[in-house]
Amino acid sequence: MIYTVTFNPSLDYIVSVEDFKLGMTNRTATEHMLPGGKGINVSIVLRQLGLDNTALGFVAGFTGEEIIRNLKEYGIQADFIRIPAGISRINVKMKNIDGTEINGMGPEISPDKMDQLMAQLEQLSQGDVLVLAGSIPKSMPDDIYRLILKRMESKKIMAVVDATGDLLMNVLPYHPFLIKPNNHELGELFDVSITTREQVVPYAKKLQERGAANVLVSMGGQGAVLVSETGEVYMAEAPAGELKNSVGAGDSMVAGFVTGWITRRDYEYAFRMGVSTGSASAFSENLATRAEAEEVMKRCEVIKL
Repeated sequence: MIYTVTFNPSLDYIVSVEDFKLGMTNRTATEHMLPGGKGINVSIVLRQLGLDNTALGFVAGFTGEEIIRNLKEYGIQADFIRIPAGISRINVKMKNIDGTEINGMGPEISPDKMDQLMAQLEQLSQGDVLVLAGSIPKSMPDDIYRLILKRMESKKIMAVVDATGDLLMNVLPYHPFLIKPNNHELGELFDVSITTREQVVPYAKKLQERGAANVLVSMGGQGAVLVSETGEVYMAEAPAGELKNSVGAGDSMVAGFVTGWITRRDYEYAFRMGVSTGSASAFSENLATRAEAEEVMKRCEVIKL
């Protein structure tokens, strides 16, 4: 079974405004509301690619109940822990205003609620996949991902981590199966600027030296790079298409890669599936469906170095 964890899920209110004026009343031209958070996005795309999964994490208030209701409509098993105070976040994403976002804070997570999540994770067993993705609330320890993987180390699960900074670096000694920084995040880890696919490779290998098995680096319109645990390097340009919505594209890449790997146990195929699924989400108003991802795969070219 595949499990995703979203510590700070949200309702994403995605809007466009035709002629935005600061300090004035603006009215939306389009609007769309979706359950959000990186782990939730991964869960939705996995399901749309045909893989059952369970979404874990914390929810609160009426927004939390709406998140659960939405996930059940997608056919996803939602086993969230309810927080008695506060509300889950509402994130406003203004997709045509230079990617402007206003993200909520989310509820405070108490230690006893964290213990409940740990108890859920104790049920995982060898061969299960655990996806840890996104930011964490301020009320949680900043090494929570490390604590989880340390506790799960003996279970021999497949861990996938999509995080930044110390959240990411702290998990490397526990040998995650896959990590997915983007090129900017990768550069920040080593205090360098990474602008080409070729520049990615040495720094991805540095993360492998610290414990990561596979390093998948997304680069937006410049494509992506995979440095696999077998030492192979794969590169892909971004497939051609009209950018409509970048929200969830990186999460879709993770879901596509996991789906490709589980389906064929082939890194080149998994990489192509990841790049295609991420692009398909970017080319859609919603997160990618299997049909959309397969259509993009027809024009996704991968180079093996």
